[in-house]
This record gives sequence, structure tokens and C-alpha cells, in this order.
Amino acid sequence: MEIKLFNTMSRSVEVFKPLEEGKVSIYTCGPTVYHFAHIGNLRTYVSQDIMKRMFKANGYDVKHIMNITDVGHLTSDGDTGEDKMEKGSRREGKSVWEIAKYYTDIFMSDIKKLNILPATKYTPATQYIQEQIDLVKKLEDLGYTYKIEGDGIYYDTSKFADYWKLGGQKLDDLKAGARIEFSDGKRNPSDFALWKFSPKDVKRQMEWDSPWGVGFPGWHIECSAMSLAEIGERMDIHSGGVDHIKVHHTNEIAQVEPVVGHRWVNYWVHMEFLNDLSGKMSKSKGDFLTLSLLESKGYSAIVYRYFLLLASYRKQLNFSYELLDGAKNSYENLVKRVGVILKDADANFDKSAVEKWKNRILETLNNDLNTAGVIVILQELLKSDESTSTKVELLKFFDDILGLKLLENAKALSDNSNNIIPVEITKMAEERLTAKKAKNYALADELRNKISDAGFVVEDTATGFNIKIK
Repeated sequence: MEIKLFNTMSRSVEVFKPLEEGKVSIYTCGPTVYHFAHIGNLRTYVSQDIMKRMFKANGYDVKHIMNITDVGHLTSDGDTGEDKMEKGSRREGKSVWEIAKYYTDIFMSDIKKLNILPATKYTPATQYIQEQIDLVKKLEDLGYTYKIEGDGIYYDTSKFADYWKLGGQKLDDLKAGARIEFSDGKRNPSDFALWKFSPKDVKRQMEWDSPWGVGFPGWHIECSAMSLAEIGERMDIHSGGVDHIKVHHTNEIAQVEPVVGHRWVNYWVHMEFLNDLSGKMSKSKGDFLTLSLLESKGYSAIVYRYFLLLASYRKQLNFSYELLDGAKNSYENLVKRVGVILKDADANFDKSAVEKWKNRILETLNNDLNTAGVIVILQELLKSDESTSTKVELLKFFDDILGLKLLENAKALSDNSNNIIPVEITKMAEERLTAKKAKNYALADELRNKISDAGFVVEDTATGFNIKIK
């Protein structure tokens, strides 16, 4: 069945044609593990998960590599400022290695809660230092680099004629002080660091010997080197947030294509921003939204996933708690309806009907990851005259491609409904709700903990609360 994806390089929706029949290679830019991933970051990973599930549903063997940036990502796109890992280390009084492990573990926990399928392999940048040095050396031998004393080895973007092709701008149009800062020693505003020298008389926590001196890799060289090592000189899909288009991914292409001598990536797939009330969500604002914060307010990770799937991955999505409340109510209603169906289902489903619905679902999802369209079909199925057994069989397919755990959560809801919630637990939940309305958050948290210690979970809803057995 035909698959269509929007290719940033051609700025059009294209029919997907794999490099190797029945197989797809995907590289996705992962987190910089100096802080929590905010829910805007997580939107990108959910969208990429849908893409992977789509390929699997179409029978593809998926090879997915995701990097973990644990060194080299500076606080400025202009290769100025400090390494974000060093910044995290200073902020929390821990070593950079401890920071990397702590936030990597939290990231892995977040994506598990969101029911994101694990990558084939995760590649921490610090485990591929030699590969990065080797790639810089190849670029040096080809004449694409120059040295800025006391700073690092830089890529001369004027040497790569197609440097502008992904982002759509031209070198002559880039001005110092705009998107990229112009620093002393740079030949062009868009030039970027391949290898940074460690500051004199300062020993960094992460630094390595190289042919050019002690230092650390630039952020852009990491993904290029790791993808070449794990996927090879050609790949089907490279994906990331839209903020990577004009700098990070543009630089990746410039680093790889002169070395391999041909087109490197066939499809560039980018995910749009999630905006809060003040605009694009960003860690630089300081107080940013995390998955754990949403959970503390009574929103499950799967409800957030459902909220994201109601919109196209290529459109900016506005976030508010009011919108999330709407998604939560909609999801909970879906789960309740699925629970009713489960009570009457058996193993005798209509195979021809299942095949017909599956084809329609896949045709919709295959059209540039149209998850909102798939959810419309899901709602139509639940209202249809199909047998309950046929619906359950199709719900398994919906769960496979959307990852919304409808069957699992419907069963859990049914199991909980067969258990009586003790009066004292309900009373504490009511007292907690009263405390929250009075803005006595300390008492509300205390009551939530007591309810949790007793083996129950209280979740806020638009009309009050739900109590579930852990």
C-alpha cells in the first residue's frame, strides 16, 4: 500500500520509496540530556513513534537509531556559550556524567509512559568520539575546514555549494547577528565548529585528545558520525523538530555529502512546535512544562499522547490545560465505550469486515501520518453496526498504530469498577478537592499521598475526581 510523507527537502508530499524493499532506516535526533525533556520535545518523539508504527503496520522491517546528546551542545547556535552539559552540572552540583545518566533515565521513563516504541539503538555521543574525529579528519583532508586559534576547527560553508538547499536560504542572505552569531575568526556567518578546543588553564569534565588538540566535538558532527556508523552512507529518513532545519540538519548534510559523494538522506521529515501561551515552548524560559508536571495535575501520559494525535504533526499546536481537559474527557469516553464492547465480545469476528476497515485505516494513516483522520474512523467504528467481536479485533489494530492503550485501559477500568472504593478513601478525595479549591495545596498534596499510601490513585477531572485502585 502506498505511503506518502512530506519531504522538507522537496517541500512537497512524496510517495515513499525505500532504499531496500521491505526495509526502512530512520535516524531521529534525540534529547540533550542536561535537563528534563519538555512536552514540546516529547511531541516530536510521539510523532516519530507514529511514523515508525505506520511502517511496521505496512510490513516494513524498521531500523531506528536515536542519538543521546551528552556532550558538545553549546547554548548558542553560533558555537558560543558553554556546553549545556557543563551548565547542567554547575546548576545541580553533580558531575556531567551523573547529569547525563540522570536525565537519560528520566527521558527513557517519559517515552515509556507515552507508549513510544524503543529505538533499535540509542547512541550517546560520548561513545562515538573516535568516529567523530575521523569524520572531521576526512573533511579536513578534502579542504572543507580551517582553524581558529584558541577556539576550534571550523567548517567553511562557502566550500559546499548546496549548503542552503534544505533550509531554503542562501549564504549571501545570512547576516551576522541574525540567526547565527558572527564571531571573530569566522570566514562566513554560517560557518560552524566541528571540534572545539578546551579553554586554556581550564580542565573540562568531558574532553578528549585529537589531532588538533584537547577538546570536544561540535554538536552537529555527532549526528553525522553516529548515523554513518550505524546506518551507513545512505538512509531512508532523517527526522527531528522544525527548529533543526536551517542549522543542525543543514550542517549535517554539509558534513556528510562531501565525504560520501552523493545524496545522503532520501526523506527529511520534520515535526512542528508545540506552543504555550507565550509562544514556542523552550527550556530557556526556565519554568517549562514536563510530563511529570502534567501527571501531578491528574493528566496521564496517554491522555497527552491522545491530545497530540488530534492534530497534524506538520501544524503548530497550541497547548492549554483547557484543551487538555477536552482531550482527557474525549479519551476517557472512548475508554468507557471500549469497556462496554469488551463485555460482549468473543473470538468470532468478521474477517472480511476487519480487512476492509484495516485497509481504510492504513490508507488514512499512510497519507502523511493523518492521525486525526484515523481517530475519526475509530469513532465511526464504535458507532457502527459491526459485531462487538469485530470491533475488538479492530481495536487491537488501532492500539498497534496509535499506541493509545484503549483495550488495556478499558479492561483496567472494568476491573476497578468491580471493586468498591472504601468510604474513607472517597472522603479523603473529597477533602482534597475542597482543599485545592481553597488553594490549600499543601493539604491537598498530603491527602493525595495518604490516598496513594492506601493503594489508590485520585485523578482530577473537569467535574471532580476519579479514584482508581493502583
